[in-house]
Amino acid sequence: MNQPIYHIAIFASGKGSNAEKIIDYFAYHPTIKVCCVLSNKKDAGVLDMASSKNIYVKPFSKQELENGAIARFLIEQKVDYIILAGFLLKIPQSLIALFPDKIINIHPSLLPNYGGKGMYGIRVHRAVIENKEKESGITIHLVNEEYDKGSILLQEKCFVAENDTAEDLAKKVQSLEHRFFAPCIEKYILQNG
Repeated sequence: MNQPIYHIAIFASGKGSNAEKIIDYFAYHPTIKVCCVLSNKKDAGVLDMASSKNIYVKPFSKQELENGAIARFLIEQKVDYIILAGFLLKIPQSLIALFPDKIINIHPSLLPNYGGKGMYGIRVHRAVIENKEKESGITIHLVNEEYDKGSILLQEKCFVAENDTAEDLAKKVQSLEHRFFAPCIEKYILQNG
């Protein structure tokens, strides 16, 4: 009996270091394939990176995300899961309804702390440092209608040293992202089909 193949689409807005780790992790996977990478920024580094690995890339506008064009594209590509790897636009309700519990995001803090609208990237790390937190980390979670409020799949922590800058913390958090995001995606998909 043939195993089912699960197709994942990665949405990203930046250079794509997390997307690259995910693409590499699943490159020879028997049941999970990255079929496309989409970005709301047509000059995002993630598009060049994915193209160089022979992954189909699609830049799109916010309007295309909201008017259903991207949803239609994902259906055509037979996408089963959407992975948000540094994607900065809010996912519309219509797309969440089309992929219930099948959109996974990574956030660079221990949610519910430092989540919500406008809290991404270096802004999160600055807030953690300013508040003199002793630890930070990553949260991998499902996406629902509210920013950073979906069910948590995994949290991993790192220590915040007294003299850490936001940039130092960003490096620590990114190393957790690179280590845990792809295996967490794999586990979730294989458990939930």
